[in-house]
Amino acid sequence: MRLTNEEQDILNGKHGDILQKTMETLVRYGDMYDAECLVPLDGPVHLVCSFGMPALKPLSRIMKEMIDAGIRTKLPFTADPQPLDYENVPVNQQEQEMYQLLYGTQKEYESMLVKLGMKDENAYTCACYFDEVGNTPNFGDNLAWAESSAVVYANSVLGARTNRTSGVMEFFSGIIGKTPKFGFLTDEGRNADWIIELKTTKIPRPQILGSAIGMKVVEKVPYIKGLDQFLGTELTPAVKDFLKDMGAATASNGAVALYHAENLTPEAKKYGEELIRENASVYVIDDAELERVVSSYPILWADLNAKPERAFIGCPHASFNQLKEWTEIFEQALKESGQDEIMVDTIITSAPDVIARFRETEYYDRLLKTGVKVSHICPLMYMSNPLCAKKPIITNSNKLRTYSSARYVDDQELVNLVVKGGF
Repeated sequence: MRLTNEEQDILNGKHGDILQKTMETLVRYGDMYDAECLVPLDGPVHLVCSFGMPALKPLSRIMKEMIDAGIRTKLPFTADPQPLDYENVPVNQQEQEMYQLLYGTQKEYESMLVKLGMKDENAYTCACYFDEVGNTPNFGDNLAWAESSAVVYANSVLGARTNRTSGVMEFFSGIIGKTPKFGFLTDEGRNADWIIELKTTKIPRPQILGSAIGMKVVEKVPYIKGLDQFLGTELTPAVKDFLKDMGAATASNGAVALYHAENLTPEAKKYGEELIRENASVYVIDDAELERVVSSYPILWADLNAKPERAFIGCPHASFNQLKEWTEIFEQALKESGQDEIMVDTIITSAPDVIARFRETEYYDRLLKTGVKVSHICPLMYMSNPLCAKKPIITNSNKLRTYSSARYVDDQELVNLVVKGGF
């Protein structure tokens, strides 16, 4: 890999042992993928590791060495959600003890993140690109992110450029301020390997459409045709929410880090079918195909007919507009059923900065009145507790379904279940 004189000096140890090892790691990482050079980052990194696990001693040791040497990231960074919120997501004593084993160094880890350059105490979310959070890249920006749902959103909806960087490696890139140029940071790497022909009779559920695409193309780049007939050609807040949830499903049910949507996403608008590789494969998605995909999902509950104990909405984190929409949805469902509150503990997760904005509106009290709670946590981290994983949890998130024992239901079914109390 070609290095500048400045980069070579760091690699040779002229700026200290810690930066030398950090640079050497980045160079070796780039060499594995035949990167041509390092490119400067145009925006802050986003860390996928936001949890303090005693098992992550090597990472903690590295971070402490950097702190002692006064080393920080070039730009203030953001990180994935925190794992715990006992006030809004209560657990029993036994479950809390298990969380202490899993995340026993959480406070210490968060303290280290601040010293290493974290943006602020609210900068914990998988959706760092929300306007309220402020880590929003521009078209063409070179990044080093690792969170899968953020990577696919940045690449696809915003037209920024980032590989699905491995955890810790994105942190090292933030320290050096550069990342190896390969993959999605190159023009060639952003071309589409698949053509997705959408032929449904109505707008598909984003979670299911993303799931179908992800399972078919895996890590390749899809070019989606026909989505604009339902979403239009402008990236309105509602459209961005759809693409957020769809993209998260492509990334978790497969390993998609970039998709193009004809007449809709920025690169597809700019380059059109020039983005499609010669002899690209074709995948036709119709109503029957989406139903086939849904019916293939396993149900991991011990009792398939159990009453749901908890419902999670917001994986990835819900946007400000989605919080308002869910408020109205639950209010209407309760009105139609003649009830005052829901019957199943339900949590909508969102970014702390989004929640702060939401609290300033009348919608916040209206949502709480329905019995729904709002939290900043990562539902996946909640489900990582083996005691909690045994519970019958429902979700409308295909990402949470994929990575846990939570049972997927679509939006309307979830509302019916939490209002009525069971199947």
